[in-house]
Amino acid sequence: MIVLGLGGAVGHDPAAALVVDGHTIAAAEEERFNRIKHSKGLQAELAARFCLKQAGIKSRQVDAVAIPYAPISLLGPERWYYAWRHLYAPDRALTALFNGNRRYRRNRRAVVALLQKLGIDPNQVRIVPVEHHLAHASSAYHLSGYRDAAILGVDGLGEYCTTWFGSGENGRITCKRKFNAPDSLGGFYGAVTEYLGFEMLDGEFKVMGMAPYGDPQRFDIKPLLSWNERGFRINTRLVNCIGWRRFKRNGRGTFFAQRLLDLWGPARQGDDIDEPYVHIAAAVQRELEEVVIALVRHYLGETLSRTRRLCYAGGVALNVKCNQRLIEAFGPDFEMFVQPAAGDAGTALGAATFVAQQGGDVIQPMQHAYLGPEYSSDEIEAALRKRDVAFERCASITDVASDLLAKGEVVAWFQGRMEFGPRALGNRSILGNPSHPGTSDLINAQIKYRERWRPFCPSLLDSIAPSVLQTSHPSPYMTFTFTVADSWKSRIPEVVHKDGTARPQIVTAQSNPRYYELLKKFEAKTGIGVLLNTSLNRRGEPMVCSPDDALGMFYGSDLQILALGDYLVRKKTV
Repeated sequence: MIVLGLGGAVGHDPAAALVVDGHTIAAAEEERFNRIKHSKGLQAELAARFCLKQAGIKSRQVDAVAIPYAPISLLGPERWYYAWRHLYAPDRALTALFNGNRRYRRNRRAVVALLQKLGIDPNQVRIVPVEHHLAHASSAYHLSGYRDAAILGVDGLGEYCTTWFGSGENGRITCKRKFNAPDSLGGFYGAVTEYLGFEMLDGEFKVMGMAPYGDPQRFDIKPLLSWNERGFRINTRLVNCIGWRRFKRNGRGTFFAQRLLDLWGPARQGDDIDEPYVHIAAAVQRELEEVVIALVRHYLGETLSRTRRLCYAGGVALNVKCNQRLIEAFGPDFEMFVQPAAGDAGTALGAATFVAQQGGDVIQPMQHAYLGPEYSSDEIEAALRKRDVAFERCASITDVASDLLAKGEVVAWFQGRMEFGPRALGNRSILGNPSHPGTSDLINAQIKYRERWRPFCPSLLDSIAPSVLQTSHPSPYMTFTFTVADSWKSRIPEVVHKDGTARPQIVTAQSNPRYYELLKKFEAKTGIGVLLNTSLNRRGEPMVCSPDDALGMFYGSDLQILALGDYLVRKKTV
């Protein structure tokens, strides 16, 4: 069965994914092709074209198109709950009751138009809507390789659902409990993200990175969020609000209210102000962790006591600090799988896997996240010659790059197929020596142009991971943090965050042979099988996709060395 998954049009981070006979052949975000970060409200046209081309699939061969957005019946509780909680905005309440599936209809119309552009007859192919959180659940469970597991989905908002608890057994997914808008943990965290001066749906990682610099005892979060182990409720007089309650900033409505400013003081502006905002970040982060752990214990505790496995997706699943707390809360034999594109981009893959499984296919576990485009040596050389760039072709790019890294140089590293999801995993990366003082500050200030307190991550060899991270828990996709062993903190200080943790990618010879080879050679030269790894992009831009993207980013920053496949590019020195 050939299933094309398409996400987008009514949300953010549109993506496409192609599943053939249960195998994930390709998946990519639209932003990587059109260069518009998050591509809000757009369809995944370029990503879909790539997926079909990668698989060698003609448009007429597609059996089904899966979309991660579905109509919600008026007979269920979701729309009624939304209307009741939005009585202060009666236009929204009435719309939920009498036109509650308008976003779904708009999405389906956009999909039909896109299929026509792709040469797929919408009258000849099945268009299958999958509820948003069911798509999240499928993306985590069906790709985890676990037969039996608990399933968790937490994000901002799907159709109406925001938080989803369930289980998977022998390929079948069952929902146990869900919570609906406006009660949203992702919305709560996102609204505070806006208050802290960042963009919602983009800056949540920054809040997470800011949190270790603050004292969570300094601010009381209880006015924003009330909860116990059975549920939670957002105070929409303060956050996750709509309509007249929203605070207006620069002519645009935010997701927090004027009352929040009355409570906490002015919203943060600019990159240089820390006090008292780091303490708010710390308090919000801690509250999120406590709520998630309590709810998981209550709704999934019985399943977890039996299976010891949790599959997790949704935007909040990318909160790696919370994920570490979950692992620690459930003991040493507990294991989590967080799908690497856990945000809304991953719902394209989740919808496709769900439809394929329902059609009788056995979904194969995810082996790696390298599901995007790859460029041949000829294509790379053509891009170099087009720009009239001086370059050399190396007999062994890993020999050359490992020498440079061992000397403390920063190397832009472009290899193989592009990663799916927000994390660079050694194919579209900027690499540095984690033991070389000042490497992270240099990358932050001169290359990435991002906030000074944001941490960098380590890629490390599987052979040393247990001794560095003090755990044998899998971590192939940078979706968890772990506390770094004291004996390693002084050896790799550039990838250890202020709280003593790191967000690692454990690299194996099977998952990424060339990157593994680079790490092995770097280890032989330095005694350290760890590299600093951050995504190959500048602040506010998507991760690079093509050789031309990489060259544009290279010459638009203070990067000095770029490894494009087997080719090495150096900026001329005066």
